[in-house]
Amino acid sequence: MGMNLILFDDDSRDRMLPLVYTRPVCELRVGILTIREKWELLLDTKASYITQDYLSKKYPIQITDRNLVINGALLPTKKLVELFSQLETNQAVIYNDELLAANLDDVQFKLLEDDLPISELSGYDISKDTSIQLVDELWKIYTLNGSEIENDFSLITKDRTTQPISHSNTIIGTGRIFLEEGAIVEGAIMNSNNGSIYIGKDAEVMEGSMIRGGFALCANSKVKMGAKVYGPTTVGPWSKIGGEVNNSVILGYSNKGHDGYMGNSVIGEWCNIGADTQTSNLKNNYTDIKLWNYQEKRFIQTGEQFCGLIMADHAKSGISIMFNTGTVVGVASNIFGTGYPRNFIPSFAWGSIKGYETYKLDKAFDTMERVMKRRGMKLNELDKEIIETIYSDSAKYRSWEK
Repeated sequence: MGMNLILFDDDSRDRMLPLVYTRPVCELRVGILTIREKWELLLDTKASYITQDYLSKKYPIQITDRNLVINGALLPTKKLVELFSQLETNQAVIYNDELLAANLDDVQFKLLEDDLPISELSGYDISKDTSIQLVDELWKIYTLNGSEIENDFSLITKDRTTQPISHSNTIIGTGRIFLEEGAIVEGAIMNSNNGSIYIGKDAEVMEGSMIRGGFALCANSKVKMGAKVYGPTTVGPWSKIGGEVNNSVILGYSNKGHDGYMGNSVIGEWCNIGADTQTSNLKNNYTDIKLWNYQEKRFIQTGEQFCGLIMADHAKSGISIMFNTGTVVGVASNIFGTGYPRNFIPSFAWGSIKGYETYKLDKAFDTMERVMKRRGMKLNELDKEIIETIYSDSAKYRSWEK
């Protein structure tokens, strides 16, 4: 389409903490793909970013004489792709007084960086469009996951044929199942009646697994023997799941490889859920669940009856941890012991219900390097700079330091 794609974080970004401490909003995975990957495929281009200053070295911006800027929390639709593609220079699309997209030349783009008033751009107000979906609350990652699995499945598999499905499997339903090259699925039960099932490149579903769609197992990930998976669930690349998982999203490079229940949860990258860890996703009195919100600095109503665990990158839980409904765990926290931890655990917390101390940077870096080495990856200096910024910024939540 000839335009330079830039995905931006808006003022709602802080509502997505702690998951976006380490990434722009568009790098969140909802469905099979990240939000960025969806836009790139649909617009046939590569994206750059407008994000927090401390993230901008890792996620840089590229500006040209014709820039299509899109809200990084916005989930694409064919209708939006068509509308954005037709925008003339310095036209914008507004939704409830917020900028969704704009086609800006380099001069106007510079003004936008300096908080250009929206009124100075002509364009479209689509506030009455009920199909608009913004990932601007943490729980939307799993509540929108089912529809996004279906959308991404159609996008990824269009005009392609699945790899053969072994006769050792039991297939229930007539829904869509797609296996990428190198995928291994043997002796599993797959039910596609309620949603599509996507098995990524070199991923494996081990024998005895029971899967109900919608389900996405991304590249190089594994479902371990005897796992019970209820959709809509997504397992990002290089991850493992076992036990019982329901309507959850793992962003990638994380393990929940053992028995234990996890429902209505979102797990970041480089996390590990210890054996027999249990996640409560429903209160005993069946009332709506509150969740810690960084922007408002308090617990807010989700309006959801089901909400489990939100865990940021590099966090770990020991064996047999019992997470309360609506628990938020920050970056690089390490939770162990018995009982129910508090339902807001700040970043770099080390401890249990008996108390916390600060997980010092040098020790945290050492663990990160060991974990990433197992995947053939390195914690580089840029990543360390980001983690150091998070460590400093999150100190205000570690009450025991005061």
